[in-house]
Amino acid sequence: MGKARGKSYSFNNHEIAKILNNVAAAYEVKNASKFRILAYQKAAVSVEHATSELKDFWDDGKLEHIPSIGKNLSSYLDELFRTGKVKHFDKILKELPAAMFAFLDIPGVGPKRAYILATKLKIGPKNAIKRLKKAAFENKIRVLENFGEKSEIEILEGIKALEKGGLKTRRMLLPYADELASGIVQYLIESPFVIEANPLGSLRRMTATIGDIDISVSTKKSKEVIEHFIKYNRIKTVLEKGEKSLIRVVLLSGQQVDIRLSDPEKYGAMLQYFTGSKQHNIELREYSLKKGYSLSEYGIKTNQKSNIKDQNQISKIKTFKDEQSFYNYIGLDYIPPELRESNGEISASINHRLPKLVDLSDIKGDLHLHSSFPTEPSHDLGVSEMLTMANEGIRRKYEYLGFSEHNPSFSRHSEEKYLDILKKKKATVEQLNYSLSHNDNKRVINIFNGLEVDIKPNGSLAIPENAFDLNLLDYIIASVHSEFSMNKDKMTQRVLKALDSPKVKIFGHPTGRLLEEREGYELDWGKIFEFCLKKKIWLEISAWPTRLDLPDTLVHEAVKLGVKLIIGSDSHHLDQMKMMKYGVAVARRGWSEKKDIINCLSYTEIENLLGRKEV
Repeated sequence: MGKARGKSYSFNNHEIAKILNNVAAAYEVKNASKFRILAYQKAAVSVEHATSELKDFWDDGKLEHIPSIGKNLSSYLDELFRTGKVKHFDKILKELPAAMFAFLDIPGVGPKRAYILATKLKIGPKNAIKRLKKAAFENKIRVLENFGEKSEIEILEGIKALEKGGLKTRRMLLPYADELASGIVQYLIESPFVIEANPLGSLRRMTATIGDIDISVSTKKSKEVIEHFIKYNRIKTVLEKGEKSLIRVVLLSGQQVDIRLSDPEKYGAMLQYFTGSKQHNIELREYSLKKGYSLSEYGIKTNQKSNIKDQNQISKIKTFKDEQSFYNYIGLDYIPPELRESNGEISASINHRLPKLVDLSDIKGDLHLHSSFPTEPSHDLGVSEMLTMANEGIRRKYEYLGFSEHNPSFSRHSEEKYLDILKKKKATVEQLNYSLSHNDNKRVINIFNGLEVDIKPNGSLAIPENAFDLNLLDYIIASVHSEFSMNKDKMTQRVLKALDSPKVKIFGHPTGRLLEEREGYELDWGKIFEFCLKKKIWLEISAWPTRLDLPDTLVHEAVKLGVKLIIGSDSHHLDQMKMMKYGVAVARRGWSEKKDIINCLSYTEIENLLGRKEV
């Protein structure tokens, strides 16, 4: 039994999630730590998807039983239910324009864009959307920095969708969509009538952002599966309920989900049909028609003009239990979902030249981690201790980790103080390596000492030159964190100068993009690739949800040229180390094999490449 409560205020889960998302947006605009932002975003998702109203959990004194709701958030929510407001939240939100939070409902508008629109256009909370629409018609948005005509048109289209009262269509970042779909798949397979369930479309192809979610189900009992699914406690509305093949719902989070059901004998064809991009499917149909085949979600039909001599096969649909046999039937090797983008995969399949894509199980370590070691950076201090993250690495069967905290603030520290911090960090890593050794002096996991260093506008690194002479680091990740608007030539020279610095082995999140918020800066990629090949610099694929950077298209270009890549989780908390899978997804979409990814190498191989000398 929960504690007895006095007067309380009622908020439904959707309203609470909205508040938490607004706080997360406010922190993002204020450039707070990624961990704090992500904590509120995860809490909002958790609230939206809670099995009961949060008010009921509060009444029972069990708020902390909800995933992602820790002690701090629990106390804030307690204050919300008791008083109708949270002083801490009010303080944060009142420091920002109210119209900004209204703009967040527009598909494609993130927190920082919403803030710029509200402040630069001087739009107040009253009729904010209407006034923004008027500004767009008057071409006042396109002249704002980092917007342009295309952005103005997209904002207008988003406002129109909002005005129609339709579903919220803002695309989700891959990790959040994957988590949402995984919950649905897990629930579906609890039914004894579900043989198999898989995501479809862009989610199965693991694109960086996802719209609506589609999921396929293999079953001989469609009616029973449909009845099971509509009892899913995260459904808000059932839009369409077919008898056999389709059910369409809206979740409490506002996302539309389509469940497509198929007989097991036809499941492979349906899975293939609804996975590939539009262009992949068009190209596949054209290839198949030339061979006398017609493709559909039900199977493959042999046409009259084919060379098939057995007339009984003509006009009869051949069904497939799995995709492997579907592709093989038309003379192709199996094409992994991530490659189905009409980017040469069909030709490669015909000629048996598809890559053997890298897999998550191939990853042997992570060199981009931010621990709580106090480097006193200007932003983004990690939360978890080194030992805690090392133990998580052991659980993941990694051979090594690299702690690459952000460099100490260059403006706030003297050179002596800066170097003192680095010396203490090196000693801490050495002590950790010693403590991780068994009696036979073999470590259960090996720790490298790195640093993520800002690339300053002039191309120099935010680190004293003496740090190199003192051999305080095993490697440096060089990253751009400011001044994104430089032209291509200047930005390219800036980056190349930085990458030519001692100890730099990795170019961090190389385009600087933030998904749904900021386009990447311009670089001459031909020069970048050439330099990286010559100097043996590794380009990072950041697995961080808002980055997934290097993008898959540039990954593919790098792979073709032989440029080496490294996947980093950019974790600031041990829970975020699981994000590695999304970096691997980007690598796979870019046609990467195990040989292309540096952290598929063993500890000894990495140690040799870094030129590290054990002490």
